Amino acid sequence: MKRPNDFLFRALVVVAAVSLAVLCVLVIYSVVMRYVFSDAPDFVEPIALLLVIVIAMFGAALKVREGGHIGLDSFVKKLPLKAQVVAHAFQHLCLIVLAGAIFFGCLQMAETTMNDKIPILGLSEALRYLIPIVASVCIALFSFENLLGLFARKQT
Repeated sequence: MKRPNDFLFRALVVVAAVSLAVLCVLVIYSVVMRYVFSDAPDFVEPIALLLVIVIAMFGAALKVREGGHIGLDSFVKKLPLKAQVVAHAFQHLCLIVLAGAIFFGCLQMAETTMNDKIPILGLSEALRYLIPIVASVCIALFSFENLLGLFARKQT
């Protein structure tokens, strides 16, 4: 499970990094066009919104893989070793449930908005929900990998 997740992790890093770079360039372009040339481009805002969704959702998945997501580490570190393992296992189970909720909620929204178009871009509104669907699958896979790693360490 680690090797496919390594590839997935690297792909998410590349997509998130490229999205952040493109977002920066688009915002600078928009500011220059608006304040220097008094001609604000219409397409920047909807593209920027999609890029922010990519960065936020893929970034969240990346942090789950690294174990860098928000947690109560100061409390958990004071627990006995077995209780720490239980707390981390519970955390990853909760993340898997959250990923499932995101997946099915966004899938329903994507189906509902598939025939609607994003103004200016002409792309399907479902695209806004497909990004979190991909991220939720990654979150579930990374949490499952961490969960397996917990129990592999516990047995050794």
